[in-house]
Order: sequence, then C-alpha cells, then structure tokens
Amino acid sequence: MTVFCYNENMKTSEKIYEILRRRADFISGEEIAAALAISRTSVWKGVQQLEKDGLVIDSVRHKGYRLVAGDLLIPDSLAEALGMPVYFNPTSTSTQLDAKAGIESVHLTPALYLASQQGAAKGRFGRDFFTSPTGGIYMSLHLKPDLPVDQLPSYTILLAAAVAKAIFNLTGKKAQIKWVNDIYYKGKKVGGILTEAISSIETGLITDVIIGVGINFAITDFPTELKDKAGSLFESQPPISRNELIAEIWKEFFTTPEEELIYLYKQRSLVLGKEVRFEQNQTSYQGLAKDISDSGQLLVQLTDGQERWLNSGEISLKQWDL
Repeated sequence: MTVFCYNENMKTSEKIYEILRRRADFISGEEIAAALAISRTSVWKGVQQLEKDGLVIDSVRHKGYRLVAGDLLIPDSLAEALGMPVYFNPTSTSTQLDAKAGIESVHLTPALYLASQQGAAKGRFGRDFFTSPTGGIYMSLHLKPDLPVDQLPSYTILLAAAVAKAIFNLTGKKAQIKWVNDIYYKGKKVGGILTEAISSIETGLITDVIIGVGINFAITDFPTELKDKAGSLFESQPPISRNELIAEIWKEFFTTPEEELIYLYKQRSLVLGKEVRFEQNQTSYQGLAKDISDSGQLLVQLTDGQERWLNSGEISLKQWDL
C-alpha cells in the first residue's frame, strides 16, 4: 500500500485529492480509507466535496475513483512550502482588495492572498480582467518595502520573469512577455500582472506594495469575444497542479537574483526587435522596440529616427510585430 504524507491542517477532501492526483488509474475507496485511517463513508463524503469544488471524478463500482479533470488549491500546504501566510478567499471580489483589507487588519508580511475565482478583477488602467470559476490562478502578494519610489525594485518585471521561469521549470513551455505586464503562450494572452503601491504622506516612502497576478492555467470556457485573444497554459488535464506552479513562481521571485530575472524578461520579450505602435497624448506613434531598461521603460526608435523612452504607467502598446 502506498504511504502518503500530508500537512496536519489539511481537510479530508484535500488529502483525498492529493491521493487521486498522483494516480493515473482508479484507486479503491478501501485503499484511500486505509491510507488516511478514515471510514469508507468519509471517503465518499470527501469525493462529493471535491466534486462540489469543481473537480471531475470518475466513480466506478468495484474499481473506485479516478480524477478526470480539475485540481484543488490547498492554502495550508502552500503556506508551509512558501514560509509565509496564505489567505484563501473562495468568494473573492479581487485579491488586490483582499490584500488591502489585510493591510487594514495589520497582517504580517510578506503575505499571499489567493482565490479560486474573482468577481470583479481589474487590470492596468482599470480594465476588466476575465476570470474563470475553475482552472485559473488568482493571487496577490503584499510586501512592505519602506523605500523611496526611485529605489523600488521593478516588481512587475521581476514577477513576469519569475512566472515565465517557473512555467518552464515545471512544464518545459516557453512563455513570452508582452511589455510590460502580460504573459503570452502560443500567441495568446495567458496571464497578466498588476502592481499597486501605497505611500506615506509623512515620510514620502512607499510603505506597501501589492503585486497581483492572474494566470489561465487550465481554462477552456472563454467568452466568444476573447477566444481569439486569450489562451491557457493547458487545454486538457495538466501534469502539474496549480499549487505546484504557485509555489514555484514565488520561489523564483524571492530567490532568483534580480539581474537574472531582468535578463530573462528581455530574453522572453515579445516586442524587442519588432515594430510597435502606441498612443501618447492622443497621438499615434510607430517605431522599433530597441531595449528595456532595468526599471521597466521601453526604448522605441520612431520612424523619424528619434528615440523615446516609454513609461508603462503612461501608455500601453496598441500593436506589435507590424
């Protein structure tokens, strides 16, 4: 009989999920019950809970159970793996708002705010951000840098690179980055990052930073208007879990040297070396994207030969690879 190890705070349904996801074939309720030292009735109730949570599980008499699709976010396991608090809100409006509520509640930092879906997610410039009730990763990290704004790390760039690095580490898939905050795979957007800062009036320092990221992990139910633009890392049952990718992302974010992440960001850029079009002060410009600074500015050589550094907070690219 296989022996499984679990976080002591895990629910019965979470433990059952961990058993099912490690098995490609069926496993009997009796074997699950023996592994967890629980009753067959408890196994049945745990499977029912997993199905309520959106997982698709085959149940066949005399064969047992088999996970067909879906996975489960397990905040306690993530907190243990990451060494920081993880606050999970299954009915979140926005993990950015959850993090701001955490600031009001004086939660310790760093802290991760996690949701299985979001009711009103926003991207840059207040744009609506599509979220799915299943198969997405929605999270926000709260940090307290207490630094002048000109000394802040380029959090958006660092996290975008960490996401790309983590995806490659676990799957071999090479995600790309569209300046400044979008993650692409196979020509479609699979993720986005939003960084917000809070400053102190008294000191002028940036006291709090919230870095939010949304990733289409295994989503197929895109609205019709997004099907040509939005994509997913996986289109069938993934070989890894969302928990594994979440843990890998933040491991890379916290442990990879800053210069390495900036280099990777440029290596995975969708726009460097390509013709781009942008609007600034209600005027449209076109030029060649030549470089990205360590602070996240994009250098564009305009069609008249002039070079211009673009700040991500002021403009967004309308087209690239013209």
